[in-house]
Amino acid sequence: MKFFVDTADTADIRELAATGLLDGVTTNPTLIHKSGRKFMEVVEEICGIVDGPVSAEVVALDHETMMKEAEILRKIADNVCIKVPLTIDGLKTCKALTDEGTLVNVTLCFSANQALLAAKAGASFISPFVGRHDDNGFDGLKLIEDIRLIYDNYQFDTEILAASLRHPIHVLECAKIGADVITAPPAVIKMLSKHVLTDKGLEGFAADWAKTGQTIL
Repeated sequence: MKFFVDTADTADIRELAATGLLDGVTTNPTLIHKSGRKFMEVVEEICGIVDGPVSAEVVALDHETMMKEAEILRKIADNVCIKVPLTIDGLKTCKALTDEGTLVNVTLCFSANQALLAAKAGASFISPFVGRHDDNGFDGLKLIEDIRLIYDNYQFDTEILAASLRHPIHVLECAKIGADVITAPPAVIKMLSKHVLTDKGLEGFAADWAKTGQTIL
């Protein structure tokens, strides 16, 4: 499974990239707003930190303008992945961009039917929103399961990029289902390494080592 981080905070991205865990980055207009920085500037910096795909989202709603925005965005760096909404115009844009060899992430997916359309349009990634689906009374993980079944039935190349993950159990269940990629906030990714017994074991080792009176350095 690939790990993407969902943030526009370059300090967090650098920290995670140093661990070797990071395969890519997803951003959106909300995350850019939170960063307080200029969109193009922050995307360019992120592309210089990670080698993998960096999703940069168009904000237009019509195909013609989406294509114009995508043309600007994909000039930032070779690893820019254009993010488009799951609408008819977004799918049309997806098809046009993938035909040109551009990576495309189709976002705001909330049904398996939508995911099927994105795969037919040649999307590189489909982004089903697990947590947000749960928030509205649906089963976000069942959505990932349904998409996995459909994509396997027809050998679609589109990668399932599970998004809107709120906690480590979301990550675990997506891995069990077979999502190709997860994207999560930095805090959620860091939580994956936490366990009370790990902390307890380290405390015991540290206490016993201190009793030896030794040092390594």
